[in-house]
Amino acid sequence: MISKRMLLAGLLAATVACFANAQPAYPNKPIQVILPLAAGSSGDALLRVVLQQMSEGMGQSFAIDNQPGASGLIGADKVKRAAPDGYTLGGFSDSVLNYAPNLLPSAGFDPVKDFEPITLVSDISWVLVVHPSMPARTVNELVALAKSAPGKLDYGSAGNGSPHHIVMELFKSATRTAITHIPYKGATPATTDVVAGQISLMFSGTSVALPFIKEGKLRALAVMSPQRSTLLPDVPTMQEAGLKDFTFSTWLGLYAPKGTPRPVIDKINTELAKAIKVPRIHERLVSMGFDPGSSTPEEQATRTRAGFEKIRKVIQDAKIKAD
Repeated sequence: MISKRMLLAGLLAATVACFANAQPAYPNKPIQVILPLAAGSSGDALLRVVLQQMSEGMGQSFAIDNQPGASGLIGADKVKRAAPDGYTLGGFSDSVLNYAPNLLPSAGFDPVKDFEPITLVSDISWVLVVHPSMPARTVNELVALAKSAPGKLDYGSAGNGSPHHIVMELFKSATRTAITHIPYKGATPATTDVVAGQISLMFSGTSVALPFIKEGKLRALAVMSPQRSTLLPDVPTMQEAGLKDFTFSTWLGLYAPKGTPRPVIDKINTELAKAIKVPRIHERLVSMGFDPGSSTPEEQATRTRAGFEKIRKVIQDAKIKAD
């Protein structure tokens, strides 16, 4: 004989099952990805290729909302405050999660506690470029030129505290040169002004600078990777140019607001991993200067935490401050 307690338990289980089955499958509407980088930046170019492929696999469109400025703080705050339902994500570079919070105590978010890491999207390679009118054709010649007229040369960055800013300050420290910082709201306008000859030089994501280098509108002096780039085989590494152990790269990953359900995190993780393995997508990203690769949420959490501590030490040791 079935007891009342067993009957009630059965009814409750059936109700829960019916409710769960009634929930629409994720995703059932467009997904917004907030990117605290300018349109045309390395991260923007990367995400547009990857998200287009993901939209085909998931049957829903992705909309990128570019939110440059304030070292990425505006965009990060919007993701932090968004509903944790999987329909608002953050495309965060290490500049947003590792640099900004270390340089700006009032950042307003904790890179580890306030977001759910989903996956790595890609590592991003970098290159030192100058306007073709510059007489310097090597790193040594650039250093000599800078030392001959301290402060006369200027360099562009995506803003105070951006990777462009940090790496150039490290370069200035390593070479004992004085080069004037011109901050912009994003990498795209800074690159535009180097191409136009309005400013002298900058460190740039390879994907942004590559078309201009190939067209002769920018001159590449050195790549920042430990080995020469297959995309720029004639350009020496910074170590070959004489700066031992001077390497630099950045990365971009996908994150969600804290509290986003794990099944949603896993769905996005799986779809991104599939997207970047599609041969034509992988080949296109590599040709643009990226090193695409996914990770588990736990691996991305470790990368975020380790990067934050590493950049904290770099900033402290180099005594770098946001203007």
